[in-house]
Amino acid sequence: MLEEETFTIDDEICHLTKISSEPCENVRKSMPNERKKLIPMIKMLSGREFNYSGRGRFSLADRSHLLGQCLPINLCSEKGMDSEAYVSQFSSDGSLFIVGCRRSHIRIYNVDHGWKVQKDISARSLRWTITDTSLSPDKQFLDIHAGLDFSNHADGDYSFGIFSVKFSTDGRELVAGSNSDSIHVYDLQADKMTLQIPAHMADVNTVTFADETGHLIFSGSDDNLCKVWDRRCFTSTGKPAGILTGHLEGITFIDSRGDGRYFISNGKDQTTKLWDIRRMSSTPKFTGQKYIYTGSNDGCVYIYDVSDPICEQSATKTDAVTVLPRTGQKYIYTGSNDGCVYIYDVVTGGTVARLERHVDTVRDCSWHPYFPMLVSSSWDCFIARWEFPGNDADPGLPQKKNRRRRLLGL
Repeated sequence: MLEEETFTIDDEICHLTKISSEPCENVRKSMPNERKKLIPMIKMLSGREFNYSGRGRFSLADRSHLLGQCLPINLCSEKGMDSEAYVSQFSSDGSLFIVGCRRSHIRIYNVDHGWKVQKDISARSLRWTITDTSLSPDKQFLDIHAGLDFSNHADGDYSFGIFSVKFSTDGRELVAGSNSDSIHVYDLQADKMTLQIPAHMADVNTVTFADETGHLIFSGSDDNLCKVWDRRCFTSTGKPAGILTGHLEGITFIDSRGDGRYFISNGKDQTTKLWDIRRMSSTPKFTGQKYIYTGSNDGCVYIYDVSDPICEQSATKTDAVTVLPRTGQKYIYTGSNDGCVYIYDVVTGGTVARLERHVDTVRDCSWHPYFPMLVSSSWDCFIARWEFPGNDADPGLPQKKNRRRRLLGL
């Protein structure tokens, strides 16, 4: 068994996380006995009534501190699907929840109306399964079912597949990763593909815009590499702005912190990594060690040649995904092929919760944008809804939802 790595985190991201997820200094000063631990919710509410912050309300960091104490660890309900659930996500306002399944089935739930099924969609022209879904920021394209031609191949028999698709912040563009080892950018207003990047040496499993500008794109592939692409200079250079190496197997998911600097990646090597793109290189770099060895849950030990970044590796395979919730970005959460959902503290690296329900790979999970609620979707054909144990208000009931939002100052 390999010795467990010592967890370290960059001082800057640690400081930024603490600023965005801890109460303001005036609140801390008013409660000297609580300086080195979480301030209980009742004291935070009392402090707001006495206006300790001097603002008359909770700050964003105050809210994050409160929501950070309300982890969604209680299994509230589960829904069966007609096939393996591959992807699931809340809309940006949390009013809708969308699930994509293997048998070309997409189901949309109305969260604000008791999780009633708002729409059932049978996806057209699929040869395999729904590998990803994306909701436009204004939900304009939710009910439109039109095919977009990303393939750009003359050969009609070519088996072209898209593994990941994301909207830009303004909803005008889509970025997609494909099995042609490429990244594709599609202009929805012009109704055409505007950019195709031969990005990797294997399937591009995940792509995302780095921030709201849309200039930077992050990508991850089965070639084990994460890459950063700057669209402003790609035409002249034809190269990525940077390459980040460290995963021993393919990248399954990438999520951006939204600041154009940090992102996290999840890999088939069972690791999640936090990256600072200001430290990336223009070409892959490796340590002086020629070989790395690791154990696997298939009972084998694998030895890898680290000088070859695209060598075929077949240790533990998982399609777990990782994303950053809106709790001051203090937590990272991920699904796993052991059927569990894990929640980690970004600063300490410690596991703060392990949610057990599924009996097969948790292929996706999504945290509600406002409430302490998380939904996991699995290959066991179930989606499970998790909430904070002390939460007696159902987001499907508007009067209770509004009461809870007032209490939290949202």
